[in-house]
Parts: sequence; structure tokens; C-alpha cells
Amino acid sequence: MVSKLNIEEFLTRSQNHPVLDVRSPGEFDHAHIPGAISLPLFSNEERAIIGTIYKQKGREPAMMKGLEFYSASMQRIIDDLKNRTDDKQLFVHCWRGGMRSGVVAWMLDLFGYKVSTLNKGYKSFRSWVLTSFSQPRNIVILGGKTGSGKTEVLQELKKSGEQIIDLEKFAHHKGSAFGDLGEAPPPTQEQFENDLAMEFFRLDLSKNIWLEDESQRIGWINVPNSLWNQMREAKVFYLDVPFEERLKNIISLYGKFNPENLKAATLRISKRLGGLDTKNVLQFLEEGKIKEAFSILLAYYDKAYLKATEQRSAEQIVTIPISKVYSIEAASIVSKISAAASSPMGV
Repeated sequence: MVSKLNIEEFLTRSQNHPVLDVRSPGEFDHAHIPGAISLPLFSNEERAIIGTIYKQKGREPAMMKGLEFYSASMQRIIDDLKNRTDDKQLFVHCWRGGMRSGVVAWMLDLFGYKVSTLNKGYKSFRSWVLTSFSQPRNIVILGGKTGSGKTEVLQELKKSGEQIIDLEKFAHHKGSAFGDLGEAPPPTQEQFENDLAMEFFRLDLSKNIWLEDESQRIGWINVPNSLWNQMREAKVFYLDVPFEERLKNIISLYGKFNPENLKAATLRISKRLGGLDTKNVLQFLEEGKIKEAFSILLAYYDKAYLKATEQRSAEQIVTIPISKVYSIEAASIVSKISAAASSPMGV
């Protein structure tokens, strides 16, 4: 017998079982529940045909056209499902929790699967995602100027048992004008929010959650306002790494890329960088003088970071001098200092 679950039950019970998204491929590609399997009842074209008939002739003719597609679709879904999983407990959803998930769940039930559907479908998931960012969390920020190795320190903190969320990983972007180099194409804003909400869902919200200090906009993606406000109010553990050490790190990360790509990235910030500095960076890149080019760029990003830092109160920031960009050592120091500061943090 098919059961219908609310969003919290659906997400909790489905954690170790397949989630089947029976919306069209286009809907799925735009955004979906992280980890869901796309098994569309109708193709993009079939869905468009049914929608057109619904608008022009009404519900019943649209349903009849859907039935024409249904038989072949269910054959495909059953065959595809057998190739994807041996699990007999399935969780199915469509857009509104209506006919598409209903008919697929009914057929899967006949085939001996234990099926649950999502009440109000993906629409209810999106409502949950957007609401979830307002939930208070024990956020702790790892700060530091560009090139301080913050992402690497976060990963070391994770290895030591801390809870972290890597915003740049979800955004497929490292934050600066050069941040898309070597990264996969960015997700949609909606998919970023879905991934982020589910990552928080898997964590223990009573414990500290470490995030890297970021601008609200990471590449083409925006951190949701309610989460961003919590990040700006959180305690910051600031890695104070010497300029030359950070410069070495930046060169190792970006110096390998095609000079033309580096020039294009530089031009994206030319108005803020200024005419003379832009001209000099482009000239240095043309001559293969990577260190000279990135010295100018790093100085620019340092000014921008300091300006953002000044918007926080001094009580929020704990400065941690680090002599080198060395993630294991830095993570160890951060862990000790944050543990010692846990009582006054109030997190």
C-alpha cells in the first residue's frame, strides 16, 4: 500500500533508500532533491503536449493524451529502475504530489515495491528549503585574506571531527574573479539552495558548523539572505598569513591556467582594480611574469577583504597568526583556540 508523507518524514525516511523524481528531464535538470534519481513519467516533449491540450481543451482530454504515453513510460521506468537499484523501498515525488507520482507509485506497488510519495511534491520540498535557512544555527566562520588556505583548513577540521560546509564546493566557484577556473559549470541558484539545505539537514544543529568567510555572492550564486545574516553575526577565526606566503599559494593555484583566461578574469574586475593596475597586470601576464601580476591582484583583494572585515565588530574576530599556508598545522591551532573560546562564543 502506498503511503503519503510530509516533507520532514520523506527526507528522514528516504536517507538510505532511492528517491525517484518522476518530473520531466527539464524540471529535474533545473533543480532537484540532492541524490534523487530521474525517472520521468513523461519526456519534455510529452509534458509540453499534455500541457497544451490542458490549456486548450481541459483536464479530461489532457488525461487521455497522458494515458497514451503512460504504458510505454511505465515499461521504461520499471526496466530502468531494475538497472539502478535492488532496493524494494522507494520514495517517489513529482511537482505537486498529484497524478504523476500517484500513477507511478500505484504501478510500482503492483510490482511489489514498498512505495511512499511526497505530499505536495517537490513544491513542498522547495518551501522547506527556503524556510530552513532561517533556522538558527551555531555557525562559526573561518576567515582570512585571499590565499590563506581557508578551504584546505576547513577540510582538515572536518577530518578532526568538526562539522563544516564548503560553500565554494556547492557553488562550483572559489569566490574571486578567477574562481571559476578549473571548476565545473555552476549549478542553478535553486540547485545550490537545495544542496545547501540538505547538507545542513544531515548535520547536528546543536554543534558548531564551520563555514568559510565569503561574500554573499559566490560567482554566479547568492547565499540566501537569512543564512548570510547569521554568517555576518557569527564569531570569526581569522587566519593572519603573511602576504608572501599567500602569494606563493595563489600562484600555485592559478599560475597554471592559460594566460588568456587570466587576462579575461582580470578584465572582469578592471573598473574596481583601476586603469593603471589593470594595464600592468595584463602586461605582466603577457610577459609571463606571474608573480608580478598576482602581487597586484592580491593587494587589490586584500583591500577588499579588509573593507568587509571592518563591517564586523572587533569582539567578533579572533586573530590567529599563521606563518605559512599549511593546512594541518593551521587546523590544529584553530581547533585549540576555538575550543578555548567556546564559552564566550555562546555557540
